[in-house]
Amino acid sequence: MRKPKRHKPLNDLNRSHTPLDVNRTLIAVVELSQSSWLVAGVMPGVERQPLKKLEPGETGLPNLLHRWRDEAEKAGHKITRIAVAFEAGRDGFWLARWLRTRGIEAHVIHASSVAVPREHRRAKTDRLDTELLKRAFLGWLRGERNHCKMVVIPTFAEEDAKRPSREHQSLVGEVGGIVNRVKATLARLGIRGFNPKLMPRARRYQPIPWPSCSATCSAGGSS
Repeated sequence: MRKPKRHKPLNDLNRSHTPLDVNRTLIAVVELSQSSWLVAGVMPGVERQPLKKLEPGETGLPNLLHRWRDEAEKAGHKITRIAVAFEAGRDGFWLARWLRTRGIEAHVIHASSVAVPREHRRAKTDRLDTELLKRAFLGWLRGERNHCKMVVIPTFAEEDAKRPSREHQSLVGEVGGIVNRVKATLARLGIRGFNPKLMPRARRYQPIPWPSCSATCSAGGSS
């Protein structure tokens, strides 16, 4: 008897399954950096596509989105959905959680999933980055594949639970660097095949006692 085929679950990360109403959706992408945030938007009923640079922080972004929403509603389009996306990075997860608690649909884009044309690899600017993110996010919202892939946004507890593992990996890297420096120093002294992490082997190499000053002086005086 053949086993029933299992239907693969829908992959919500590769494309959106929520219908996109372009006349009621305000779309924005954010290029995050330590010095500034560059926000690019698509507003229904407004021909221009705004581009605004903000100071890093959580207060300026919602105010800007609400101002763009009011501008779209003045043009005759009632905004019922605000969708924002940015690449995964240092500020990705906390900002996404913060926006979602305030009724803004936030998504975090996997950085390596956005296709970068060859001509854009040399001329890299924030403006080009926002255009690439905007095209990829629009394709994802339309439900099309192969535009970009979203990252699962962890809760604060889930993200905090990963800290011990990350700190352990950092410490392992530091230990490796120290061991390599010790080996290099010993190699200059003619000692090879020595592993500082093995304590029994470390005991084989005891420091050579230097002769005391009194012994050296007495030997010199007797001669």
